[in-house]
Amino acid sequence: MSITWNDSTPIYRQLRDRVVAMILDGVLKQGDPLPSVRQVAGDFQINPITVSKAYQELVDENVVEKRRGLGMYVNDGARAALLKSERERFLREEWPVLYARLGRLGLSLKELMDAMKPEEKQ
Repeated sequence: MSITWNDSTPIYRQLRDRVVAMILDGVLKQGDPLPSVRQVAGDFQINPITVSKAYQELVDENVVEKRRGLGMYVNDGARAALLKSERERFLREEWPVLYARLGRLGLSLKELMDAMKPEEKQ
């Protein structure tokens, strides 16, 4: 798990978002253990309380379960639930801002799609 921290969002939230991305990307699958709090804190030189707070959010969202004495594990159905909630959050919070910016810049859907295509080699 590699992370570059930014100053605009609390670290625990960035860590939570990274674990969510790993689940959505299939890096972490249902039943997989999360790295231990101590391991993550040591690897990224952050406070273990910060890691615990990120993991607790995932527990509260029913994405992972805490197994006493064993650690945290990805719940069954976590990916599907996250996909649904992250899509809803994107459409509610991120898309309106992005849509407004695209309108201000006069960018069309075709221009966006063309920009994503790799350049063809001659």
